[in-house]
Formats: sequence, C-alpha cells, structure tokens
Amino acid sequence: MTHGPDPNAIYPNEAIKSICFIKNVVTRPNIQVGEYTYYDDSNGPERFEERVTHHYEFLGDKLIIGKFCAIAKGVEFVMNGANHRMNSASTYPFNIMGGGWEKSTPTLEQLPFKGDTAVGNDVWIGQNVTVMPGVQIGDGAIIAANSVVAKDVPAYHIAGGNPCKVIRKRFDDETIACLLELRWWDWPAEKLFANLEKLCSPDLEQVKAML
Repeated sequence: MTHGPDPNAIYPNEAIKSICFIKNVVTRPNIQVGEYTYYDDSNGPERFEERVTHHYEFLGDKLIIGKFCAIAKGVEFVMNGANHRMNSASTYPFNIMGGGWEKSTPTLEQLPFKGDTAVGNDVWIGQNVTVMPGVQIGDGAIIAANSVVAKDVPAYHIAGGNPCKVIRKRFDDETIACLLELRWWDWPAEKLFANLEKLCSPDLEQVKAML
C-alpha cells in the first residue's frame, strides 16, 4: 500500500509534467530543499535552478526551502551576488567588464551581504514573485502573485505587493502556535496519510486535538 507520491520522484504525478519535486532536480550544493516541495512551470519545472539568480559559491549564501512548499511559475530568488557597492562614488561593476577594469574588483567586505534566504515549510508562493537576498519567510506563509519580497514574512501570515507587506494573519495566535508546535510536515508518510482529511479540513479544532 502506498502512502502518497514518492518523495524521490522528479514528477510526483507522471501525468502532470509541469510539476516537479525540486529537491530531486537541484544540483547546486548551496540550494537545500525539503521533501514534497514543488515548482510548477509548463516551460520546464526541472529547470528551477535557473530561477535562482546571481548565486555564486564564493559568496557562500544559501537558499534554504522547507518541506511541502508550493512555488508557482515565474518565481525568482535573487541572491547576494546581485548586490553592487553602494558606499563608493559609483555603483557600476567595472571589474566584470574586463579590459583592465579588473583592478577595481571589490572585496567581499565592500559588498552588501544579507545572508541566507530561507523559506519555511508549507509556504505558498504565487506566480511571478521575486524574493530578494536574505529574506526569511515563515512556515505556512502565503505570498501573493507578482509580489517583491524584500522583508521577512512571519509564519502563517499573508503578504503581497511591491514592496511586499503583511496583509493579515491566516489564523489567530493560538491556532498559529498550535500549528507551529504540531509540525505536521515532519510526520512520517503513514501518519500524514492517516490524517490527510483533518489537515485539509477547515475545521481546525480537529488539528488542534492532535497535539
């Protein structure tokens, strides 16, 4: 008996090739993705890494995405390599153009560095969202389509816009605390399968009763 799709499959449903489990297609060591998180793109979801831009190993920043996230077409994670010097007379990256301009190569200390970008578990990111360097998106958050996320988004909050702002909480504080304690995304496949109806029900009292 199966208890859901194979988390190690590229396509969880062979009939829907626009969706892939990201962890099974990434090759960069500085991208970490949890099980069951998917990217949906009719142009080739297995090319997800192309959506993570300006990501250079020598900078050391990571993109960390949790489990069971739903990431829609057109998302872009802009990493720290996109940053230019801002405390000098010019922000222009002379050094990468060559022709002797390499002498102006900045040190890492001269470049803005905002650390790792982290997305929690069970996060839904809508179409054409841009996530800027160093942003932290909490568990259960929802990011509206076409948003530019430049600041952190708390767990179980809905955010949207450019710049992205928190719109409202998904649930009351007590319910959010219960869900964060429950951590259903860490359950084994058998337990998840047995409780699927409760997790998908609008009756959250059933979920709270599992604590």
